[in-house]
Amino acid sequence: MPSLNSIASDKLVRLIGTPGSPVVIDVRPAQGQHLIPSSIRMPADAVEQWASSFAGAAAVIVDEDGETSAQGISAWLRSEAVEAEALEGGFAAWHAAGLPLVAADKLPRRDGQGRTLWVTRARPKVDRIACPWLIRRFVDPQARFLFVPAPDVLTVAKELGATPFDVAHDDVFWSHRGERCTFDLMVDELGLADFPAIDYLASIVRGADTARPDLVPEAAGLLAVSLGLSRMYADDLEQLDAGMLVYDALYRWCRDARGETHDWTSHKPREVRA
Repeated sequence: MPSLNSIASDKLVRLIGTPGSPVVIDVRPAQGQHLIPSSIRMPADAVEQWASSFAGAAAVIVDEDGETSAQGISAWLRSEAVEAEALEGGFAAWHAAGLPLVAADKLPRRDGQGRTLWVTRARPKVDRIACPWLIRRFVDPQARFLFVPAPDVLTVAKELGATPFDVAHDDVFWSHRGERCTFDLMVDELGLADFPAIDYLASIVRGADTARPDLVPEAAGLLAVSLGLSRMYADDLEQLDAGMLVYDALYRWCRDARGETHDWTSHKPREVRA
Protein backbone atom coordinates (compact mmCIF):
# COMPACT_ATOMS: atom_id res chain seq x y z
CA MET A 1 0.00 0.00 0.00
CA PRO A 2 1.48 3.40 -0.95
CA SER A 3 2.70 5.63 1.86
CA LEU A 4 0.90 8.85 2.67
CA ASN A 5 1.80 11.68 0.28
CA SER A 6 3.68 9.38 -2.08
CA ILE A 7 3.28 8.11 -5.62
CA ALA A 8 4.33 4.75 -7.04
CA SER A 9 6.67 4.46 -10.03
CA ASP A 10 4.09 2.69 -12.18
CA LYS A 11 1.70 5.62 -11.77
CA LEU A 12 4.33 8.31 -12.34
CA VAL A 13 5.54 6.71 -15.58
CA ARG A 14 1.99 7.04 -16.95
CA LEU A 15 1.95 10.75 -16.15
CA ILE A 16 5.34 11.63 -17.63
CA GLY A 17 4.97 12.82 -21.21
CA THR A 18 1.47 14.21 -20.70
CA PRO A 19 0.57 17.91 -20.31
CA GLY A 20 -0.68 17.26 -16.78
CA SER A 21 2.51 15.60 -15.60
CA PRO A 22 3.80 16.82 -12.24
CA VAL A 23 7.19 18.50 -12.06
CA VAL A 24 9.72 15.76 -11.22
CA ILE A 25 12.33 17.23 -8.87
CA ASP A 26 15.49 15.17 -8.32
CA VAL A 27 17.15 16.12 -5.01
CA ARG A 28 19.77 13.37 -4.86
CA PRO A 29 23.12 14.79 -3.74
CA ALA A 30 25.15 12.59 -6.08
CA GLN A 31 25.28 13.58 -9.74
CA GLY A 32 24.19 10.22 -11.12
CA GLN A 33 24.61 9.06 -14.69
CA HIS A 34 20.87 8.68 -15.24
CA LEU A 35 17.73 10.63 -14.47
CA ILE A 36 14.05 9.85 -14.41
CA PRO A 37 12.63 11.42 -17.60
CA SER A 38 11.62 15.12 -17.33
CA SER A 39 13.52 15.54 -14.05
CA ILE A 40 14.71 18.91 -12.79
CA ARG A 41 17.69 18.79 -10.44
CA MET A 42 17.41 20.96 -7.33
CA PRO A 43 19.63 21.00 -4.21
CA ALA A 44 17.92 19.55 -1.15
CA ASP A 45 19.80 21.84 1.23
CA ALA A 46 18.47 24.96 -0.52
CA VAL A 47 14.77 24.07 -0.61
CA GLU A 48 13.84 27.29 1.19
CA GLN A 49 15.30 29.24 -1.73
CA TRP A 50 13.56 27.45 -4.59
CA ALA A 51 10.36 26.02 -3.11
CA SER A 52 8.17 29.08 -3.77
CA SER A 53 8.99 29.00 -7.49
CA PHE A 54 6.82 25.87 -7.80
CA ALA A 55 3.81 27.35 -5.96
CA GLY A 56 0.55 26.22 -7.53
CA ALA A 57 2.17 23.29 -9.32
CA ALA A 58 2.12 19.55 -8.68
CA ALA A 59 5.50 17.96 -7.97
CA VAL A 60 7.08 14.57 -7.29
CA ILE A 61 10.27 14.57 -5.23
CA VAL A 62 12.90 11.97 -6.08
CA ASP A 63 15.65 11.00 -3.64
CA GLU A 64 17.67 7.79 -3.58
CA ASP A 65 15.29 5.57 -1.60
CA GLY A 66 12.07 7.51 -0.97
CA GLU A 67 12.98 8.19 2.63
CA THR A 68 16.31 10.02 2.74
CA SER A 69 15.00 13.53 2.04
CA ALA A 70 11.97 13.29 -0.24
CA GLN A 71 9.36 13.22 2.52
CA GLY A 72 10.77 16.28 4.27
CA ILE A 73 11.14 18.27 1.08
CA SER A 74 7.67 17.36 -0.18
CA ALA A 75 6.25 18.49 3.19
CA TRP A 76 8.11 21.79 2.86
CA LEU A 77 6.76 22.25 -0.67
CA ARG A 78 3.20 21.59 0.51
CA SER A 79 3.66 24.45 2.96
CA GLU A 80 4.46 26.61 -0.08
CA ALA A 81 1.20 25.67 -1.86
CA VAL A 82 2.80 22.94 -3.97
CA GLU A 83 0.90 19.68 -4.42
CA ALA A 84 3.98 17.60 -3.60
CA GLU A 85 4.47 13.86 -3.23
CA ALA A 86 7.54 11.70 -2.70
CA LEU A 87 8.36 8.97 -5.21
CA GLU A 88 7.75 5.74 -3.35
CA GLY A 89 11.07 3.89 -3.05
CA GLY A 90 12.87 6.78 -4.73
CA PHE A 91 15.19 6.46 -7.71
CA ALA A 92 16.18 2.96 -6.58
CA ALA A 93 12.62 1.66 -6.98
CA TRP A 94 12.25 3.28 -10.41
CA HIS A 95 15.53 1.75 -11.57
CA ALA A 96 14.67 -1.67 -10.13
CA ALA A 97 11.38 -1.66 -12.05
CA GLY A 98 13.31 -1.27 -15.32
CA LEU A 99 11.54 1.97 -16.20
CA PRO A 100 12.98 4.45 -18.74
CA LEU A 101 15.99 6.56 -17.78
CA VAL A 102 17.55 9.57 -19.48
CA ALA A 103 21.31 9.50 -19.95
CA ALA A 104 22.47 12.57 -18.01
CA ASP A 105 25.75 12.85 -19.92
CA LYS A 106 23.82 13.34 -23.18
CA LEU A 107 22.05 16.45 -21.92
CA PRO A 108 23.43 19.84 -22.99
CA ARG A 109 24.58 22.54 -20.59
CA ARG A 110 21.95 24.53 -18.73
CA ASP A 111 21.61 28.28 -18.43
CA GLY A 112 21.66 30.29 -15.20
CA GLN A 113 18.06 29.28 -14.45
CA GLY A 114 18.70 25.57 -14.93
CA ARG A 115 17.15 25.33 -18.40
CA THR A 116 18.61 23.64 -21.45
CA LEU A 117 18.91 26.04 -24.38
CA TRP A 118 18.45 24.90 -27.97
CA VAL A 119 18.67 26.66 -31.34
CA THR A 120 17.48 25.64 -34.79
CA ARG A 121 16.35 27.02 -38.14
CA ALA A 122 13.35 29.34 -38.33
CA ARG A 123 10.04 28.39 -39.95
CA PRO A 124 9.69 24.88 -38.53
CA LYS A 125 7.43 22.21 -39.97
CA VAL A 126 7.82 18.65 -38.59
CA ASP A 127 11.13 17.75 -36.89
CA ARG A 128 11.67 21.23 -35.45
CA ILE A 129 8.31 21.04 -33.63
CA ALA A 130 8.46 17.33 -32.78
CA CYS A 131 11.89 17.59 -31.14
CA PRO A 132 11.00 20.50 -28.83
CA TRP A 133 7.84 18.60 -27.83
CA LEU A 134 9.92 15.53 -26.99
CA ILE A 135 12.41 17.57 -24.96
CA ARG A 136 9.79 19.49 -22.99
CA ARG A 137 7.68 16.44 -22.23
CA PHE A 138 10.41 13.87 -21.51
CA VAL A 139 13.71 15.66 -20.88
CA ASP A 140 13.49 19.24 -19.66
CA PRO A 141 10.06 20.84 -19.15
CA GLN A 142 11.76 24.24 -18.80
CA ALA A 143 13.73 23.99 -22.06
CA ARG A 144 14.01 27.17 -24.14
CA PHE A 145 14.08 27.14 -27.95
CA LEU A 146 15.46 29.75 -30.32
CA PHE A 147 14.43 29.86 -33.99
CA VAL A 148 16.85 31.85 -36.17
CA PRO A 149 17.70 32.13 -39.90
CA ALA A 150 19.48 28.99 -41.09
CA PRO A 151 22.86 30.70 -41.77
CA ASP A 152 22.91 32.06 -38.19
CA VAL A 153 22.25 28.84 -36.26
CA LEU A 154 25.87 27.95 -35.50
CA THR A 155 26.83 31.55 -34.72
CA VAL A 156 23.95 31.90 -32.25
CA ALA A 157 24.81 28.54 -30.75
CA LYS A 158 28.37 29.67 -30.10
CA GLU A 159 27.48 33.14 -28.84
CA LEU A 160 24.71 32.06 -26.47
CA GLY A 161 25.93 28.58 -25.53
CA ALA A 162 22.86 26.98 -27.11
CA THR A 163 22.72 23.46 -28.53
CA PRO A 164 21.97 23.37 -32.27
CA PHE A 165 19.60 20.73 -33.65
CA ASP A 166 18.12 19.67 -36.98
CA VAL A 167 20.87 21.41 -38.94
CA ALA A 168 22.83 19.69 -41.71
CA HIS A 169 26.39 20.37 -40.60
CA ASP A 170 29.28 18.11 -39.61
CA ASP A 171 29.62 19.87 -36.24
CA VAL A 172 25.97 19.36 -35.26
CA PHE A 173 25.33 16.16 -33.34
CA TRP A 174 21.53 16.40 -33.06
CA SER A 175 20.49 16.05 -36.69
CA HIS A 176 19.47 13.53 -39.35
CA ARG A 177 21.40 10.26 -39.72
CA GLY A 178 20.76 8.53 -43.01
CA GLU A 179 17.04 7.80 -43.33
CA ARG A 180 16.39 8.63 -39.68
CA CYS A 181 15.41 12.12 -38.60
CA THR A 182 16.50 14.19 -35.59
CA PHE A 183 13.52 12.98 -33.55
CA ASP A 184 14.73 9.38 -34.03
CA LEU A 185 18.21 10.31 -32.83
CA MET A 186 16.91 12.05 -29.71
CA VAL A 187 14.70 9.10 -28.83
CA ASP A 188 17.64 6.69 -29.13
CA GLU A 189 20.40 8.78 -27.58
CA LEU A 190 18.36 10.04 -24.63
CA GLY A 191 17.04 6.60 -23.71
CA LEU A 192 13.39 7.30 -24.50
CA ALA A 193 12.76 4.28 -26.72
CA ASP A 194 11.65 2.39 -23.61
CA PHE A 195 8.41 4.37 -23.65
CA PRO A 196 6.33 2.00 -25.85
CA ALA A 197 4.32 4.71 -27.60
CA ILE A 198 7.38 6.73 -28.55
CA ASP A 199 8.61 4.11 -31.03
CA TYR A 200 5.46 4.32 -33.15
CA LEU A 201 5.27 8.09 -32.81
CA ALA A 202 8.85 8.25 -34.12
CA SER A 203 7.80 6.35 -37.24
CA ILE A 204 5.02 8.90 -37.85
CA VAL A 205 7.44 11.80 -37.47
CA ARG A 206 10.05 10.09 -39.67
CA GLY A 207 7.54 9.46 -42.45
CA ALA A 208 6.26 13.05 -42.37
CA ASP A 209 9.72 14.62 -42.13
CA THR A 210 11.60 12.57 -44.72
CA ALA A 211 9.07 12.56 -47.59
CA ARG A 212 7.95 8.99 -46.86
CA PRO A 213 4.26 9.43 -46.06
CA ASP A 214 3.67 5.76 -46.90
CA LEU A 215 5.86 4.64 -43.98
CA VAL A 216 2.84 4.54 -41.64
CA PRO A 217 -0.71 5.67 -42.42
CA GLU A 218 -0.59 8.61 -39.99
CA ALA A 219 2.53 10.21 -41.52
CA ALA A 220 0.61 11.91 -44.32
CA GLY A 221 -1.81 13.38 -41.82
CA LEU A 222 0.98 14.77 -39.63
CA LEU A 223 2.63 16.32 -42.68
CA ALA A 224 -0.65 17.97 -43.67
CA VAL A 225 -1.23 19.35 -40.17
CA SER A 226 2.38 20.55 -39.92
CA LEU A 227 2.24 22.40 -43.23
CA GLY A 228 -1.06 23.94 -42.21
CA LEU A 229 0.34 25.18 -38.90
CA SER A 230 3.36 26.68 -40.65
CA ARG A 231 0.97 28.80 -42.73
CA MET A 232 -1.25 29.76 -39.81
CA TYR A 233 1.52 31.17 -37.62
CA ALA A 234 4.10 33.77 -38.57
CA ASP A 235 5.66 33.53 -35.09
CA ASP A 236 7.65 30.30 -34.67
CA LEU A 237 7.13 30.16 -30.90
CA GLU A 238 3.38 30.52 -31.32
CA GLN A 239 3.53 27.70 -33.84
CA LEU A 240 5.46 25.60 -31.31
CA ASP A 241 2.79 26.23 -28.67
CA ALA A 242 0.09 25.09 -31.10
CA GLY A 243 2.17 22.11 -32.20
CA MET A 244 2.58 20.92 -28.60
CA LEU A 245 -1.13 20.10 -28.54
CA VAL A 246 -0.84 18.17 -31.81
CA TYR A 247 1.95 15.97 -30.45
CA ASP A 248 0.25 15.58 -27.09
CA ALA A 249 -2.75 14.17 -28.91
CA LEU A 250 -0.64 11.94 -31.17
CA TYR A 251 1.28 10.56 -28.19
CA ARG A 252 -1.90 9.69 -26.31
CA TRP A 253 -3.33 8.07 -29.43
CA CYS A 254 -0.14 6.03 -29.89
CA ARG A 255 -0.19 5.01 -26.23
CA ASP A 256 -3.86 4.41 -25.56
CA ALA A 257 -6.05 4.40 -28.67
CA ARG A 258 -4.36 2.75 -31.65
CA GLY A 259 -6.82 -0.12 -31.54
CA GLU A 260 -9.88 2.09 -31.33
CA THR A 261 -12.06 2.92 -34.32
CA HIS A 262 -14.57 5.70 -34.76
CA ASP A 263 -17.97 4.98 -33.21
CA TRP A 264 -20.76 6.79 -31.36
CA THR A 265 -19.35 6.09 -27.91
CA SER A 266 -18.33 9.20 -26.00
CA HIS A 267 -14.93 8.92 -24.28
CA LYS A 268 -14.43 11.30 -21.40
CA PRO A 269 -10.90 12.01 -20.13
CA ARG A 270 -10.17 10.23 -16.90
CA GLU A 271 -10.41 12.11 -13.63
CA VAL A 272 -6.77 11.25 -12.84
CA ARG A 273 -4.01 13.22 -14.52
CA ALA A 274 -3.13 10.41 -16.95
